[in-house]
Amino acid sequence: MSKAIAKKIEAGIQLSKVDDLYMLFKFRLSLMVVISSVLAYAIAAKGGFSLTLMSLLALGGFAITAAANGINQVLEKDFDLLMERTKNRPLPAQRMKSSEAVLISGLLLVVGTIFLALINPLTAFLGMASFILYAFVYTPLKRYSTLSVAVGAIPGALPVLIGVVAQSGTLTVLGIALFLVQFLWQFPHFWAISYLSFDDYNKAGYKLLPKNSDGSIDKNLGAYSALYSLLILPTIAWAYLEGIETNAIALALIVVCTLLYTALGIQMQRKPGRDTALKLMFSSFIYLPIVLILYLIG
Repeated sequence: MSKAIAKKIEAGIQLSKVDDLYMLFKFRLSLMVVISSVLAYAIAAKGGFSLTLMSLLALGGFAITAAANGINQVLEKDFDLLMERTKNRPLPAQRMKSSEAVLISGLLLVVGTIFLALINPLTAFLGMASFILYAFVYTPLKRYSTLSVAVGAIPGALPVLIGVVAQSGTLTVLGIALFLVQFLWQFPHFWAISYLSFDDYNKAGYKLLPKNSDGSIDKNLGAYSALYSLLILPTIAWAYLEGIETNAIALALIVVCTLLYTALGIQMQRKPGRDTALKLMFSSFIYLPIVLILYLIG
């Protein structure tokens, strides 16, 4: 939810249809997905990119991501009503009917798949796989198992693979390496967010964090976050050894960024609390785009 929409709700101002669609699509999240996919495409293209293909990738990727977010909210509308951070979304607040959200999401899915298919069939297939995994596997699994975080990290990491496949038409070492980096990055990112929203998620019955037997958050969450961050380093090394072109300065900066990301997980382990979780969360927001930009420059 944007600050402008939050202020409208706080002031009791009626939200517009545009505001509701903004929340239904999770606009900022969808935009971040598009940016990571386009950056991966640009990295693979090595400067020789097509504006037409890039536009199709951006529009198709945004449409499918928005569709997945819409179906996610249809399936979770009753649980969203239980949480402070989501109770004002258009479906739980009854400003939009489920049938309307399904129709809009369905149209976006069709349009997005067509756009990606115009690039190549594998790009469209991966886009559809991402939609299915997020909407119909990850979404219901959240209420049953912490395994949902790992499952959700797959569609969360597919955008960069889709970006590379849009350029190459096939699976490559670069695509797999970027997928693994984004897959591993998500664990500290998501755990930090879940830590900060622990009470809300508990109200809705979501099982997103490892817990102790008494129901409290696992005291080793920071260590788990640091471990997944650290695993990015062998992925980067493997990509380099397999011939991914990266100059020494860019590569060194990527390693430094990864070590700093790991250090924040260690800090959270040593001093668990809201402050260290916030630092880890905000660092996760900037880590991924910085790494992708460094690969692009390198």
